[in-house]
Amino acid sequence: MGYLEELFRYDFMIRAFAAVLIAAPLLGILGTMIVHRKMAYFSDALGHSALTGIAVGVLCGAGDTDLPMIAFAVVFAFLLNRIARAKLAARDTVISVFASCSTAVGLAILSRGGSFGKYSGILIGDILSVTKRELLYLLALFAVVLVFWAFSVNKLAAISVSDSLAKSRGIRIAFVEDLFAVLIALIVTLSIKWIGILLINALLILPAAAARNLSENMREYHAYAVLFSVFSGIAGLVASYFINIAAGPAIVIVASVIYFCTYLFHLRFPS
Repeated sequence: MGYLEELFRYDFMIRAFAAVLIAAPLLGILGTMIVHRKMAYFSDALGHSALTGIAVGVLCGAGDTDLPMIAFAVVFAFLLNRIARAKLAARDTVISVFASCSTAVGLAILSRGGSFGKYSGILIGDILSVTKRELLYLLALFAVVLVFWAFSVNKLAAISVSDSLAKSRGIRIAFVEDLFAVLIALIVTLSIKWIGILLINALLILPAAAARNLSENMREYHAYAVLFSVFSGIAGLVASYFINIAAGPAIVIVASVIYFCTYLFHLRFPS
């Protein structure tokens, strides 16, 4: 009880745990479809685009750069989807080009006059800085994702199998893909201040990849991904508090350990 009392003695720790319990399931469930559809590059590019979003906010003189960052990420996601559907180049090539370009532009703007130091914290994040307002944003997004998942998870699965199959079932492919991309953009940008640009993609991919090593069907896949994501978030946050390290890296380290354990289990007991 002493450890629990110490953990929940501070309001910032209570808010941090609440953020983990809301954001981790979102990252876990969305991560399953990111892994299934081979979109790791996509989510990574969205994370890096946050720098450009912040830079746009700075140029516009915005005191709060959250809104420009979110808006830029949403526009960036739409743009990536539109160009990828044009099939002028391989999807991963298009994403890599845009991610590199947006990151460079963001860094160039934010580093003017040697002022990047005050933005460097976003690279590794700080979950202890989460505010009540941001928790409300996460709760609203949680509700939206649940509704989307209930109505669209089978549609996304059908699109992943074949565009022709999806069209034969009357699925509006572009609409579903764009909506999914927007949800990824929102959860990435809302979580990035706590997890960090360098690590946010890992927390999207690792729990889902670990779940894939164990699951035999889609229901197990989603359940394991959420379980691993929540456990990684809680264990990493607790470890970061008592070991005195950054929470983002601690969470990702726990998720990495889970992945390697499930990978070894899969090798030992293949399904």
